[in-house]
Amino acid sequence: MRRAHIRTLAIAVAVTTAATGLTGTALAGEDRAPATTAVAQSADIVRAARAAAFAHGAATGVGRGDALQAQDVLIDPEGARHVRFQRTHRGMPVLGGDLVVHLTARLTYAGVTRAAGHTVAPARAEAALTARQAEAKAAAVAQGDARDAELVVDARRGASALAYRIQVTDSATAEGGGSRTVVVDARTGTVRSNLPDSDEFLSPTLVDELRERGESLDPATHNAPVPSGLMGASAAAAAARYPATAKGTGSSLFAGKVPLTTTRTGRSSYLLKDPTRWGTETRDAKNLELENFSRGKKFTTKNNKWGNGAVSHRASAAVDAQYGITKTLDFYKKSFGRKGIANNGKGARAMVHFGKKVDNAFWDPACGCMLYGDGDGRTIKKPLVVLDVTGHELTHGIVDATARLEPTYVDDEGNQYGEPGSLNESLADIFGSAVEFSANNPKNPPNYLIGEKLGLRQKFLRRLDKPSLDVLEGAIDYWSPRTDDAEVHAGSGVSSHAYYLLAEGSGRKKIGSVTYDSPTYTGAPVKGIGRTKATAIFYRALTRYMVSSTGFHDARVATLKAARDLYGQNSTEFTTVNKAWAAVNVTSANVPPRR
Repeated sequence: MRRAHIRTLAIAVAVTTAATGLTGTALAGEDRAPATTAVAQSADIVRAARAAAFAHGAATGVGRGDALQAQDVLIDPEGARHVRFQRTHRGMPVLGGDLVVHLTARLTYAGVTRAAGHTVAPARAEAALTARQAEAKAAAVAQGDARDAELVVDARRGASALAYRIQVTDSATAEGGGSRTVVVDARTGTVRSNLPDSDEFLSPTLVDELRERGESLDPATHNAPVPSGLMGASAAAAAARYPATAKGTGSSLFAGKVPLTTTRTGRSSYLLKDPTRWGTETRDAKNLELENFSRGKKFTTKNNKWGNGAVSHRASAAVDAQYGITKTLDFYKKSFGRKGIANNGKGARAMVHFGKKVDNAFWDPACGCMLYGDGDGRTIKKPLVVLDVTGHELTHGIVDATARLEPTYVDDEGNQYGEPGSLNESLADIFGSAVEFSANNPKNPPNYLIGEKLGLRQKFLRRLDKPSLDVLEGAIDYWSPRTDDAEVHAGSGVSSHAYYLLAEGSGRKKIGSVTYDSPTYTGAPVKGIGRTKATAIFYRALTRYMVSSTGFHDARVATLKAARDLYGQNSTEFTTVNKAWAAVNVTSANVPPRR
């Protein structure tokens, strides 16, 4: 859930991609060349992509005054290269100016995916407001402390305008007193967007609905402490040098007893930090509203045993968080070769016990970490450190590092709307579910349900096979012209449903202990291609062919391109992608007009 009151953002994405002849690979890992070779190779690819963007300006929209900063470089085993760029215009960042340039193995231009289908140069390039005036405006609307205003080009409305972007910290209108980003028109002083910088798991609408129903989120804990005689394998003998990798055990709130890889810092001292996963670590926010990880309190123990399976022990929630994060990182690395959230070989971070009575969990870009509140004690009674919640929220981090999908507008209560934001939530649910299947924990059985351990009366929060069974959020099964006006968690049902149909097909099916019965818009059946292939297609589509303004019809095109890359344009997989989207009423015949 991110960014901006931009009612006209959902522009049709301009795509002019040539066939690359990519076929045959089920799960495409990232390039695994030696580091020095990969860096040199990436530099060559970026230079070629930047040159191609300017040479093909009619297609890419890149022109005089523009500069391109590479955000990501992906090298497909089959040969194609993809460079994701953020754009500046005359030195000013362009909001909605992102694009992906696609190259062949020979570094020749193969096409582009761009967020803005119009010229990004603003019609008026002189500000009428001063930076101080813009900062004062931002501080007033976000009710916090404004940092220095930055001139930007706001190209998210189908036309471009000169604007100021201001981050406002300690906002009284953000979750847990976090930060917001406000964009103010530099000519008129109009607030163009005012959004929290964090991605909350629970929307204001859902929390209000729970309160009106007198219902609470009160997930059952296992309350199974680690036996006193059980110790980490490396605790039995003294390590010759410290720090050293150690094997410990945690007693979690929701996943039972779990193994943890930790850091041994002395003969009888351990730190909850995993050196085998790039230093991934969980800390205690001490019930303060910290957005600075370094200020969090380190979790340590003398015996490499963590938590007691109940909220009475502060480390129990940390066990769930650390376990969930490492399982999420393992899923992305094993499936796609992705090295961390930003694919940069850096660990993920989390802080539990965030704030006082904070009833949410969220990915916070300002902190670069997961933040988990303890709940308000009434509607949300326990920390939201469940495995699929963590997989969901860390996927928001991956979306931030790739497509940066943005909603089209936000209401005064903080609820977000629009297809790109709905797609963001859907991808988080899709990959959150995939993390469960990858972990395959018997205490947290994998399924296509989201939040099934949260203790809700409807037995889940959302589900992928028939999203409309979620009555709390009013999720929808099929696309219509009104979908862009749906709250993002409700609208997420469209692409989540398409993914489920692609993976498992339509009709009644029992997987594990859960019975599914997925309908289609026309009643025509769909035969699935399997979860592994469906997940590979959606991941490739996200990382190669989605940009900040991608809606459901653009997502259909993106997944078709991904299926063609992986399996060929004449494959069953490609055909089934088309059928799955048609089954949720997303077709080439009903593409909405540009807004």
